[in-house]
Amino acid sequence: MATYIETEIAEQPDVLRRMIAAEKDHVVEIARRIKQLQPKYAVIVARGTSDNVARYGQYMFGGLADLYAGLATPSLTTLYDATPRFDGALVIGVSQSGQSLEPTRVLEQAHAQGALMTLSITNDADSPLAQVSDEHIALHAGPEKSLAATKTYTASLLGIALLAAALGEPDGWQDEIAELPNWAAQTQAMHRGTRTAAARYTFMTHCVTLARGYNYCTGYEIALKLKELSYVAAEAYSSADFYHGPKAIVSPGFPLIAIAPEGKALDTMRESLDTFVQSQADLAIISNVPDVLERANLALPIPAGIPEWLSPIIAVMPGQLLAFGLSEARGVEVDRPRGLNKVTFTE
Repeated sequence: MATYIETEIAEQPDVLRRMIAAEKDHVVEIARRIKQLQPKYAVIVARGTSDNVARYGQYMFGGLADLYAGLATPSLTTLYDATPRFDGALVIGVSQSGQSLEPTRVLEQAHAQGALMTLSITNDADSPLAQVSDEHIALHAGPEKSLAATKTYTASLLGIALLAAALGEPDGWQDEIAELPNWAAQTQAMHRGTRTAAARYTFMTHCVTLARGYNYCTGYEIALKLKELSYVAAEAYSSADFYHGPKAIVSPGFPLIAIAPEGKALDTMRESLDTFVQSQADLAIISNVPDVLERANLALPIPAGIPEWLSPIIAVMPGQLLAFGLSEARGVEVDRPRGLNKVTFTE
């Protein structure tokens, strides 16, 4: 019998297809209202996996829509009763379940602090977060029973992508987003053996994930999945930050997982990987560039031709399967990882 997480990883192409069909025109209308309001900047409120969606949002709103986006400090609201001013801001709350207390509390206070609009991205239109926001983007992911988010993570990334693209209107954006379900299905077909291949890392107690630019969030999300599912102490870095001291930990056999698809971040990632090949690190590489994959001890391919700004939605999927396969190899009860609950209520 398939585990919840196995089923939900496999559902991702259909979830993306369903969400695009249901939400694209709605998000274009939301973007039209945002343009009318002309926010000065965006603030994204999230925790956990959704925080990695927020990291993606920072690059997307800045790169596609010329809108600076920062991450909120929700503890100022929930612990210190000191919500900062949001004069002229678009305030976005992201929570897969919509039950997270901190984004809801911040959005409740946002207008009083000067926000022009509040927006939520959740899988539940009746959730507290959706109910307190001016606008809502639904994920259409169906019930998610696994304690580790997979399909709601990629759907949340899609919500950000739809909104940023509708605001910035890069050439061909609608056609490129329409290809996402196909790229997702192709990726899963490429990785039928990845769960088994993950057993080579049964020895691993710690590792580093490396990425740059739009895929900065992907490094963080894969590290989180490794922690949740296989209890590996995985730490995520920008490849640039890693050079400011932490790279000293790399010795022969040290496990590194790199995300290096086509795009403007590729050259700097390629240079980093050359360095770590020389250091004899154990490299798992997610990429769609043949010469980059040749550097890998474990090559994790994705389809060619994915625009860099959309690649995080696809590039995370091999990482999900790697973490899942490693949990199986270690005998972890993957649908009941220790100490976790489906909804985390922090305040």
